[in-house]
Amino acid sequence: LLDQAISVSDTFLERGEIVSTRGRNAEETQRFNAQAGDQSKGKPIVVLINGGSASASEIVAGALQDHQRATILGTRSFGKGSVQTIIPLGSYGAMRLTTARYYTPAGTSIQAKGISPDVVVEQELPEELKGKAPKPRGEANLRGHLENEKKEKEQKEESGSSAYVPADKAKDKQLQYAFNLLRGIKINQNKTTEDADKDKKAKAN
Repeated sequence: LLDQAISVSDTFLERGEIVSTRGRNAEETQRFNAQAGDQSKGKPIVVLINGGSASASEIVAGALQDHQRATILGTRSFGKGSVQTIIPLGSYGAMRLTTARYYTPAGTSIQAKGISPDVVVEQELPEELKGKAPKPRGEANLRGHLENEKKEKEQKEESGSSAYVPADKAKDKQLQYAFNLLRGIKINQNKTTEDADKDKKAKAN
């Protein structure tokens, strides 16, 4: 998954760090950099994330966000930012150890915090799912999870967001907002999505 996340990020980056992994010891740090050549030639990019975006997708979103190569839209991602190593054991067994954390190019740990979108767009649940869908859970909500090593306010752990995506693309509010951004329609980030919808209806009338 790490290799694929690096490959996808490298497709849209001209240069710079994509992600780093850091363990307990400084000498264990690994940095992965982009190779020259943005295959999209600088075309605008919008990346959608929500509570279901985890691990590899968070690496891609974090890299493109830190390099200001894409607008990240949606809700906070899951926060799966730990590196796990599989150690083979006898009798066809194996042991999985958490050995490091993933960091974005700006040095932000993804673990138990996730990626915060540049543009927050909540996707409402349909009436038939309200009260029935499980409460959104992120990495920080899991018992025994690896903590985010930094305790500063800007690095505090965050709970997850909804992972619901409508099957009907016309009802996918996040996707429609992404289309609007790519078409050059300005979105007021200081307003809730409900307020934006009201403004749109008022202008239509």
